[in-house]
Amino acid sequence: MSRLATSFVLGYHGCDGAVARKAVLDGVEIIKSDRDYDWLGPGAYFWESDPKRALEWAQWKVSIGQYKEASVIGAVIDLRSCLDLVSREDIEILRAAHASFVKVQKTAALPVPKNTNPKGAKDPDRVLRFLDCAVFRHLHQMIDEIIKDDPSFEPFDTIRGMFVEGGKAFTGSGIYMKSHVQIAVRNAACIKGIFYPLNSN
Repeated sequence: MSRLATSFVLGYHGCDGAVARKAVLDGVEIIKSDRDYDWLGPGAYFWESDPKRALEWAQWKVSIGQYKEASVIGAVIDLRSCLDLVSREDIEILRAAHASFVKVQKTAALPVPKNTNPKGAKDPDRVLRFLDCAVFRHLHQMIDEIIKDDPSFEPFDTIRGMFVEGGKAFTGSGIYMKSHVQIAVRNAACIKGIFYPLNSN
């Protein structure tokens, strides 16, 4: 569990305007995503330090008819007990969870899910992360079992991951246009404040 990084970060959540208003004005908790293909498993999702990327996400949701009005809300996030996937130690934790998950699935004669793409998508990145999500859920379940015997053991409050995505920034570059850091907040107490960022809505 990484505690080597600065604990407080700014995250940005792309959402529908009605959801943003409820969160900022009425203090309604940000909806946690719990889909089988979520990149970091269940949680409330934020783009770290990138309100523009959050707005692009919300605008895309409008373009496919899932949102009526693109909006962005910012959050002050205390990472607390964070599974930080830019940390070698924490990646090893996830690798161990994967090995355990595969063993459980095979013992039960169940398939191991795979990351994939929606039908017809040309993007080489597999954006439906069924395998990754299943491994995160398995890890959280293992920790919950440990806590039953040892209540002092801490669950992960947040998951933080860096993703390389999109086309190259320029010819020959190793930098990609949509690379980003995402945070999945599992514990709502980690969100210390919600605000409208300037010049984002």
